[in-house]
Amino acid sequence: MSLFLSTIGRLRWIQRWSLKRNTLPENVMEHSWEVGVIAHLLGVINRSVFNGELNPERLATLAIYHDCAESITGDLPTPVKYYSKEIQQAYRVIEQDAEQALLAMLPEEIQDAMADYIQEQASNWLERKYLKAADSLSALLKAKAELDNGNQEYQHTYQDLQARLAAYDLPEVSYFLEHFSASARASELSSLDHSHGDHSFFAKQSLSRIRA
Repeated sequence: MSLFLSTIGRLRWIQRWSLKRNTLPENVMEHSWEVGVIAHLLGVINRSVFNGELNPERLATLAIYHDCAESITGDLPTPVKYYSKEIQQAYRVIEQDAEQALLAMLPEEIQDAMADYIQEQASNWLERKYLKAADSLSALLKAKAELDNGNQEYQHTYQDLQARLAAYDLPEVSYFLEHFSASARASELSSLDHSHGDHSFFAKQSLSRIRA
């Protein structure tokens, strides 16, 4: 395996939320995949619902790589990272060095193309806004899952994330929360239960498609 892939692969061993008790452990690789899915959905919602011009595929790719520097730096807990402007600025320099180190592991002929995804400054301000929204939505889903498991350590985190998402003032975020949040999923499942009674509905649907 190449040095680049083996280094990126470390993300599966780097745990998030290290300052909290967790009933559902989450590593950076899992988080990056989820943010990629959410960012792609936000892009699709932007184009299909609000007639915007975002590129869903580019957003998804940017999201996949958005924490790739942590394969070298590790995951710095949010309270530490944003404790002061000095720490925030110093950590950003470290992240940029890590991004450059990752690019140097790639064949020279593709480094410029990959820099467009690995280096944060390569994305424009609007893309970064939607990426941050996707990142916050992923964190919100995590906090909600912990609360549902009775872990009250995430109560303030959940409230802070709700406020942060509201501050983005993005209609795509509101649409996502309405259609893809845990409450929306619960409503869908309840609707299926009331409409079809039991799981035999799915088997019947599958059989009908096979026979067709």
